Amino acid sequence: MMKEVIIDSDFSIDDITSRITNIMSKWSIHFLDINGPNWIIFDYDMNIKYVFIFNVDFDDLDTRIKLEDLKLNVIHHIESLKDETTYRDNLISAVFLTKKRKKEKN
Repeated sequence: MMKEVIIDSDFSIDDITSRITNIMSKWSIHFLDINGPNWIIFDYDMNIKYVFIFNVDFDDLDTRIKLEDLKLNVIHHIESLKDETTYRDNLISAVFLTKKRKKEKN
């Protein structure tokens, strides 16, 4: 069963960090795929458990800084688990690729 969570730009770094790390501690989570505004949490069978969708403006520097801070908090948690949990970080590169494609279409 997958749960989708939409997060607006006024999010609290501490609240979302706690939410994600609690999920990762509670469930048998194997992989966090940070792909631009979509953060997908997979279990050991590579089934999607949670999708966090950040409904934010990536052109806004403050928002990007908040997301980077959040990402570092979550990565620190993953590394502290000392198990097989891992992550892929495409936070900024995925966003810029999307923007580049949109410009090329126009």
